[in-house]
Amino acid sequence: MKKRKKNILLYLIIVIVPTMIGVGSCLHIVLEQDMKERTEDAKWIATIHQRNWDQFISETVTTLEILSIALDANSEKSQIDKLLLKTETMDPRYGGVFLLNQHGVVQSGSSPYLTNLNLSQHSYIQEVVRTNDLVISDQLEQLPNGQEIVGIAKPLVDEDFGSPMIVGAHLRVDYMQNIMQMLTPNAEVSIYNTNGESIMSLNEGLLQSDQSIVLPIDRLPWDIEVKIAEANQNSIIKRIILISLPIFILTNILFFFLKYIMLKRQTNLEKKQNELQKLELVGNLAASTAHEIRNPLTGIKGLIQLLGEKHTATQDQYYFSIINDEINRINEIVSEFLILGKPTIQKIDKINLNCIIRELEPLIKSEANLANIDYEVSMPEEPIFIYCNKDQMKQVILNITKNALESMTDYGKLSLSIIRKKQNCLLVIKDTGSGICKEDMDKIFQPFFTSKDSGTGLGLVVCRRIIESFQGEIAITSKESVGTEVVISLPLQPS
Repeated sequence: MKKRKKNILLYLIIVIVPTMIGVGSCLHIVLEQDMKERTEDAKWIATIHQRNWDQFISETVTTLEILSIALDANSEKSQIDKLLLKTETMDPRYGGVFLLNQHGVVQSGSSPYLTNLNLSQHSYIQEVVRTNDLVISDQLEQLPNGQEIVGIAKPLVDEDFGSPMIVGAHLRVDYMQNIMQMLTPNAEVSIYNTNGESIMSLNEGLLQSDQSIVLPIDRLPWDIEVKIAEANQNSIIKRIILISLPIFILTNILFFFLKYIMLKRQTNLEKKQNELQKLELVGNLAASTAHEIRNPLTGIKGLIQLLGEKHTATQDQYYFSIINDEINRINEIVSEFLILGKPTIQKIDKINLNCIIRELEPLIKSEANLANIDYEVSMPEEPIFIYCNKDQMKQVILNITKNALESMTDYGKLSLSIIRKKQNCLLVIKDTGSGICKEDMDKIFQPFFTSKDSGTGLGLVVCRRIIESFQGEIAITSKESVGTEVVISLPLQPS
């Protein structure tokens, strides 16, 4: 139950919380991006209508300029009416084209409703008279036929008329609405004058609000307002899922990877604990029985020697030699038991490692010569001081070199070197023997594991126990048919 709660908590921390944070961040980013896209779309629509209106007004101004040039005071009224009518019929944007006198009364027009129509009360006509410049109306007007229009007028500069005249036109609002509808059939658009009054709108228009884009029309005192479209919830959800799904998958992969690492560490920890338990069991066994085993062994060995003196027959001596060899083997196992049972009972001194190697060199070299093995030693000239128990350090080196020599049957090479580092030294023992297979590499430090027919399986266990008691480390690398390398790392001591 406790393990299950731990797994649930870990899943929440590794998967659920990061996924929720990721989804929240993605939601914020997606919403911002979506709002930006919708704002850009609205701005694009407003720009289209702005340019269209500017072009529309510019073309109308050009037409009035041409009319002001074409109109002649000497022309008959019928000719002027014909010219104005032709101008209207050629362009559907006009609801009427007219010529006013100085009092604002229509002198000639393209439509019957313009006959004698007085426009002097319209503000834009008054503005033309006052400024003597082109003016566009800021208000909607309604013709007798119910058509909504916007007035535009400019003064006639031809002095042949004898008195100031004004040429103007009525621009059809519905014509521009139709063009706007065709350009952006789904957009909500409104046009406002300087007083904030709606001139026209598409698709129900909108109230002035923050959720819109407003652009001014250059040639008109109006503003175009385009509503920012509503967010597409399905599109947002789809985008969030597409972004969040990889996050969820990655966090799950991370969770299973961490679980794998934790399980592996737990397995290694349990394995190490099992080894420690085994060592502790061996230690307890050794502490309680080693001396009791050695005492009768000493008596047995003495009796065997007496019997060997009494029975001198060759076959009897052969049997006695086998018994002595087995007694010596038992003594060797008991000695290793004692080391495992009392790892902390030792005298540690500051010793020059070079001296230990020199003392062991004759023994190792003689064994190597007997086995027809080349032996090499490499040591620095300066002393290498370490804290250790001299006899136990010798035991480690002899144990490892013995294993190396036994692994080489036909010739070979055994090298022993000391490498000085900044804070530690490395004792490297390398051979060209048969090596250790991959399956056995994980077991070499397990108690009682051995690949030899007569081995105890405690040699390397004892070596590691001794080296670790000196605050050092031992590592072994090996390759079958190539050889084995043992690296012992020990902390350096000042000279």
